[in-house]
Amino acid sequence: MLAAVFGLLAALTWGGADFAGGLSSRRIGALTAAAASELVGLGLLLGLLPAFGEPLPGGQQIGLALASGVVGVMGLLALYRAIAVGQISVAAPVSALLAALLPILFGTLSEGFPGWLAVGGFGLALAAVWLISQGDLDGRARPGRLADLRLALLAGLGFGLYLILIHQASGDALLWPLIFSRTAGTLTALAVVLARRLPFPDLRRGTWALVLFNGLGDVGGNLFYLLAGQAGRMDVAAALSALYPAGTVFLAWLLLKERINRPQKVGVALALAALVLLAG
Repeated sequence: MLAAVFGLLAALTWGGADFAGGLSSRRIGALTAAAASELVGLGLLLGLLPAFGEPLPGGQQIGLALASGVVGVMGLLALYRAIAVGQISVAAPVSALLAALLPILFGTLSEGFPGWLAVGGFGLALAAVWLISQGDLDGRARPGRLADLRLALLAGLGFGLYLILIHQASGDALLWPLIFSRTAGTLTALAVVLARRLPFPDLRRGTWALVLFNGLGDVGGNLFYLLAGQAGRMDVAAALSALYPAGTVFLAWLLLKERINRPQKVGVALALAALVLLAG
């Protein structure tokens, strides 16, 4: 039950972070929005470190954490690029499904068969992710294109590998793995921004608030995901965390007055059923 609670909290905070990240991407660009979010998250984690007093992890854990940061930020850049050009209706469901499937397959191979109840929960959670993601931040529906599908698959691959690697790197720790991961992600994002010679973004008109909310929400989602994996199985934590589009859709309904359509309502019901099965 504790793993299910943490997994659900990860989904909600990640959903909020992606909502803010999508809006900031449309104002300052996907690359600069991701780089700014990484910097904000790194600063928060470094500020929390003295309060936790965690010992420095071993070399293998550090290597896994650094690798997770690189693949994670590449997935983030792909997702934000897809959102920035208005293809969230493709990017959100495909990337979230692949991000959940990879840890589920890895968890089954590494930790053994999770039981038929959990398998049913996985199936409902994946269906819920797809249904909840049917929509767009501005309410415009667009047909998917091959280029958009590639971006979505790249984002899902990056997220799925991130979830596996950061779980393997964490052990019993929380902050150090995320600090090394965020450091690698920040440097990767900044390197891409500098290579593209992008101008310094205009952070007026409330964009700073979006960047801060994005960075804080992303760190919160990561912490809850690691806690979920430490309290239970990684595949259960990943399946529940992958419901993050629900948080994005809720905020779009609340703040942008988007209509929640019938498939999304069915998806919410399936998500609740998946939560019951996976908590059992």
